[in-house]
Amino acid sequence: MTTAPSTPAPSKVPLSTVFAFGMPGMPIAGLLLILAVYVPRYYAGLGVDFAVVAFAILVVRVLDVFLDPLLALIMDRTKTPIGRFRPWLLMGTPIAMVGVYHVLVMHGTNQPWDLILWLLVTYAGNSMLTLGIASWAAVLATGFNDRSRVYGWTQGMTVVGSVGLLTLPYYTHGAVMVGRGASMPTIGWILIIALPITVLIAALFTPDRTRPTGQRARFSLKDYGRAITLPAMWRIILADLILTLGAGATAPIYVYFFKDAKGFNVRDVGMLLIAYIGSGLIGAPVWGMIARSLGKHRTVQIACVLYAVAQAGLMAIPRVWPGYGFLDALPTVGGMFAVGFMASSFVPLLRAMVADVVDEARLITGQDLTALLYSMVTTTTKFGTAIIVAIIFPILKVIGYNGKEGAVNTPHAILGLEMCYLFAPIILVFLGASMFFGYTLDAKRHAEVRAALDAREAGVDEAAALETITGPTPMTEAQR
Repeated sequence: MTTAPSTPAPSKVPLSTVFAFGMPGMPIAGLLLILAVYVPRYYAGLGVDFAVVAFAILVVRVLDVFLDPLLALIMDRTKTPIGRFRPWLLMGTPIAMVGVYHVLVMHGTNQPWDLILWLLVTYAGNSMLTLGIASWAAVLATGFNDRSRVYGWTQGMTVVGSVGLLTLPYYTHGAVMVGRGASMPTIGWILIIALPITVLIAALFTPDRTRPTGQRARFSLKDYGRAITLPAMWRIILADLILTLGAGATAPIYVYFFKDAKGFNVRDVGMLLIAYIGSGLIGAPVWGMIARSLGKHRTVQIACVLYAVAQAGLMAIPRVWPGYGFLDALPTVGGMFAVGFMASSFVPLLRAMVADVVDEARLITGQDLTALLYSMVTTTTKFGTAIIVAIIFPILKVIGYNGKEGAVNTPHAILGLEMCYLFAPIILVFLGASMFFGYTLDAKRHAEVRAALDAREAGVDEAAALETITGPTPMTEAQR
């Protein structure tokens, strides 16, 4: 078997570029937080029935599932004077802004079809932004370990956006509070202003690489099929779906659980969420460093086990000093920090793993299918979130839980709420971890892939380069 010549290690992306590139992640994370955690409760508080909210979100997410692959088909063919992915951020921003305006600033609506329409517009803009950023990151960082670093830092930056919204009560003296219906229009304006500013910073100061030379302009369905069915890719897709279900199972009922089951007020609930999300500011870069030593897939498995332990511990933490404000919440703050710290490994490491598969797919198919492969995991994330809402909200309705502000629930309904919050995440994260037993695209394998790609682009015989990683190429009928 022919060995491709060794190549120098890819250079690291400058930290200043990483920070500029990560800027849009802050308002995007804030938007996703509002959509996942607070919008369902917001509309329920406006008098919209649980079933109607669940139906609207399910319809939007199902439609959104088909949107990402469609965008990816176009995105992978994009070639403009300003780059491949930069145009998608610039187009997605105004669409997301219009959606946010109608969903949050216009005080919502009791009509399900209006809710579906404007949620769909919001998610369409968000899809352009998130898919564009994820795909852009894969070509921005090319090294196996540098990808863990870049995805870790940019994921950590998203925490700033979420925490910034959650701390609004502290620097507005309670005038603006996430989770309070009257504050949602103000939060909508904050997002509308922040999105174009941060996207412009990323667009101006991040290099957008062009398609490698020698690639065909058009791809066939066979190219897509070969890429998606790579063993590493389908493992990542399944793991991403299951871990989204696991970590996301608590999102739509988070406020209900800590307010009604644990007895915290709305302000304290926001503080606990700050601990959960804020832990990612430390956790995401730390998990990236751990992955450089243990490998990405092993690190995810370890984080899954520790997540289950932390989640069980959180449920067991009692309220020690009722009525003493911060001291009362302090043990639970620690528990939320631990759970969030473990969960902060999932998104950046799985996205970095997809970038490795992009290289493997490019070697095998000869095509850069970056956006398509990332659309697979962004789709599973959205689909998983939709499933959770569509399952848990009807369950709450069945057990008699009332989510309207000021409602008084029975002990039976509260117990059902607690069981939903406890068991789903623990079971699912263990199942997600199991997806990586037998995963083979580690640092050594990826180094071979990169060497073969570099050899091909340097003019070495393509068949010899491909043989380096895949073994001898089968003969065609004509060759026989």
